[in-house]
Amino acid sequence: MTTENQIELDLLAKLADLKYTYRPDIRDRAALETNFRGKFQQLNRVNLTDEEFARLLEEIVTPDVFTAAQTLRTRNSFVRADGTPLNYTLVNIDDWCKNTFEVVNQLRINTDYSHHRFDVILLINGVPVVQIELKTLGINPRRAIEQIVEYKNDPGNGYTRTLLCFMQLFIVSNQHSTYYFANNNARHFSFNADERFLPIYQFAAPDNTKITGLDAFADAFLPKCTLGHMVSRYMVLVASEQKLMMMRPYQIYAVKNIVKCIAENSGNGYVWHTTGSGKTLTSFKAATLLKANPAIEKCLFVVDRKDLDRQTREEFNRFQEGCVEANTNTGALVERLISDEAADKVIVCTIQKLGLALDENSRRNKSREKRGLATYAEQLDALRDKRMVFIFDECHRSQFGDNHQTIKAFFPKAQLFGFTGTPIFTDNATYKQITGDEKTLKTTEDLFQQSLHEYTITHAIEDRNVLRFHVDYYKPDGHNASCPLPKAGETLAKRAIVDAILAKHDAATGGRKFNAIFATASINDAIEYHRLFDAAQREKQQADPAWQPLNIAAVFSPPGDVSADVRQLQEDLPNELEDNQHDPDTKKAALSAIVADYNARFGTNHRIEEFDLYYQDVQQRIKDQQYPNADLPMKGREKLDITIVVDMLLTGFDSKYLNTLYVDKNLKHHGLIQAFSRTNRVLNDTKPFGHILDFRDQRDAVDAAIALFSGAKGEEARQIWLVDKAPAVIEQLQAATVKLHDFMQAHGLSAQAEEVGKLAGDEARIGFVKAFKEVQKLQTQLDQYTDLTPEQHEVIEAILPRDELTAFRGQYLETAKRLRDERAAVGGRNGEGKHEELAQLDFEFVLFASATIDYDYIMKLIADFSTKKPGKATMSREQLVSLIAADAKFIDEREDITEYVMSLQAGEGLLEPAIRDGYQRFKAVKAAGELARLSARHGLTIEALQGFVDGVLARHIFDGEQLTELLAPLELGWKARAQKELALMGDLVPLLKKRAGGREISGLQAYED
Repeated sequence: MTTENQIELDLLAKLADLKYTYRPDIRDRAALETNFRGKFQQLNRVNLTDEEFARLLEEIVTPDVFTAAQTLRTRNSFVRADGTPLNYTLVNIDDWCKNTFEVVNQLRINTDYSHHRFDVILLINGVPVVQIELKTLGINPRRAIEQIVEYKNDPGNGYTRTLLCFMQLFIVSNQHSTYYFANNNARHFSFNADERFLPIYQFAAPDNTKITGLDAFADAFLPKCTLGHMVSRYMVLVASEQKLMMMRPYQIYAVKNIVKCIAENSGNGYVWHTTGSGKTLTSFKAATLLKANPAIEKCLFVVDRKDLDRQTREEFNRFQEGCVEANTNTGALVERLISDEAADKVIVCTIQKLGLALDENSRRNKSREKRGLATYAEQLDALRDKRMVFIFDECHRSQFGDNHQTIKAFFPKAQLFGFTGTPIFTDNATYKQITGDEKTLKTTEDLFQQSLHEYTITHAIEDRNVLRFHVDYYKPDGHNASCPLPKAGETLAKRAIVDAILAKHDAATGGRKFNAIFATASINDAIEYHRLFDAAQREKQQADPAWQPLNIAAVFSPPGDVSADVRQLQEDLPNELEDNQHDPDTKKAALSAIVADYNARFGTNHRIEEFDLYYQDVQQRIKDQQYPNADLPMKGREKLDITIVVDMLLTGFDSKYLNTLYVDKNLKHHGLIQAFSRTNRVLNDTKPFGHILDFRDQRDAVDAAIALFSGAKGEEARQIWLVDKAPAVIEQLQAATVKLHDFMQAHGLSAQAEEVGKLAGDEARIGFVKAFKEVQKLQTQLDQYTDLTPEQHEVIEAILPRDELTAFRGQYLETAKRLRDERAAVGGRNGEGKHEELAQLDFEFVLFASATIDYDYIMKLIADFSTKKPGKATMSREQLVSLIAADAKFIDEREDITEYVMSLQAGEGLLEPAIRDGYQRFKAVKAAGELARLSARHGLTIEALQGFVDGVLARHIFDGEQLTELLAPLELGWKARAQKELALMGDLVPLLKKRAGGREISGLQAYED
């Protein structure tokens, strides 16, 4: 195997080929700062005194990554010793290619608490902007990235106290796999409890082929000018969130091609980037780069719905505060179009407003004419011969109508660019154009001339930017000749569908961790389904009072006279608009009843006269699925489980916690892909796929859509888009379980959970963690399959019975906790042998946390155990303890809860409030005992030690001065005090970490090391 040192030497040679200047003399902080000083003075044509340079460093070095990133990209001011101002930049921001590019290796930065050595760092004009961490082959890159996060979290580290604060990018490579990601402040640079990891990237060629080898990556990404552009043009500073974002390769190629097309004035074009791939960021970047082009008069980003107008404007302003103002009406839009202000160069508007302005016969233009005022079209006449750029979001919608032609006619020199996730081809075209006597179907290419870049759903699935799909074509149980299956596209009885959804919803949504949309064929169907769900759930509750009903809402456009906001919303929902022409009064009454039911359920006060507010509230409740029930005021009762729709929410709506689409409507082509794509946003390993439960057996439509939208990979698309069928996953589970059993036997143990504790040595424990994690991943996937037959359930149970699986989960968490604590004790640093492997271990605790089992649920079970006679409770004491041990949420509290459960008597008769109070008292007594033993062991008073611990936990900051004060009464010499300090902290660190409940305590890392 190639050593890490050899990989580093090869990279240095490659960078020399790319004309970087190698600086072997820069190995410490002083040399780094001296080099920066020389480059700074040369660039800004100034000589600073030592005092001035020290003060400059003090001003620019900051622990805030976002502030540092802004300083790097802007012109700044500094007051010299004589009081004169110096306007300076750290690098040549006008032309990044003209900076000096240097490479250093094995740089050591020593600060108060950290002593880090960095493999390779790239300097632009003496500023360290890229860190490259090299690993040996086989190391999990995600774990390597986590290590960088750990290093950055060290108190007083080099990233916060030195020029390393300007680090923009991190690159991690084991020679064969290379990843990169943006630096950020802690809240955007952490691996949180849900294991929703940092956005990490692999570079790719324009055809989306991955560039993974370090050598090839260096050729594509690290040429000096390319790297300069990556940092200056293709990173986005999200002002509202104080966050740095890196553009993905396909976004970069799309922007480059649009800018090139405009520079060469070579016509129009469209970008095919699949749903969920970040089209708004791409278009924002294209628009902002055009701001600097003097040949372009205006750039309009055109959307076709009122809510998208607001959403897109907010998204643009999220990337850059105040860059796009609201256009409250057509008049305001026209004013901004004719304005010469720089702030008005990029405008977001709806196509409806633009159409009204340009149409001489529109009501508003006619009204202005009657009043003797210049029409909007006349006001805009001065722009006719100017070069205008129009960027259309989701260009397959109303741009196919007359507005598109109006824009082309009014602005003959305009260039039009369209973004779409689902282009219109001849096969899925519905809008007809008439040329002479010929009537032909209109496609995306007809409108926009040429494809500028393609990134299909196939590419996105391969890149893990979106998930694959599991499609369950529902068959009713026990169907026979007397009760034949419906033909493709036909529907089952609605009550049968409702019963099937209620039976399958918990499995489909991972125990209600996720939620679902139910797509119906008409407004009447949506109304009927809402009624049927209500009736079916009442029946289930009567039969089983313990049944927890699902929260169900419905949204469809209201009929009759509606507000302007809703009218704009309806323009993109022609089927609902048409539907509302029939018996509108009945539909209106039904929607009023649905909204009234919603108000009663959630304590809201919505009316259909203000439908837009109701619609926004529904969307927010769907998104609230992301929050743990315990964190919400109504403990999760405010969430929506299923939202019944007709056309709404099936395009444009995103929520990572929406994983299921129930379908009782005919879908095809782009409509099918758009609807399916609501479910496939990536979260973590608890969401292995987007789930579709289709009640119309639309296999042919799914196959046709996959073939149409797969781009160049049509042949293999089904294998890429769709997850393995249940039998294949069951086989994989069988193989993983056999592998686990073989592993246990190879260590002289039987394949029983209780034997895991006998594994000797970390190497064996690491092996068990890896083996069982694979079993759990497959089990999680199968748990969400809704098309398993009773026979398949039996096979899965036989492979690893549920009780045995639970017992293994408990052993896994016990083992993982032990290894995690050991890794923390050595600071997660790379070492030799087992420590290297331990440092790279990825525990994926999220796989072992149930959505339904939380603190409240456990307290209810304990109360049930206490109030019922032995043998009558839902769970025995042993089952309760096993359940607690098998869930990662209790990993730091399992010992306390288990001891408490063991101290209770079955049938004792304690109700839930008494159980909760008793547990808090139990913990308080236990904690007081722990502290009393510690104070006695170290010769401290209980009051002083308690005050010290309370102070640390209140601020989540460890203060060394407070520790000195705590030990002062012992009157120890410096050597004895240092030994006492280490001994005391050795006992206190685990106690503090446990009581912090998973929250980080700043400054504690020094004692963990």
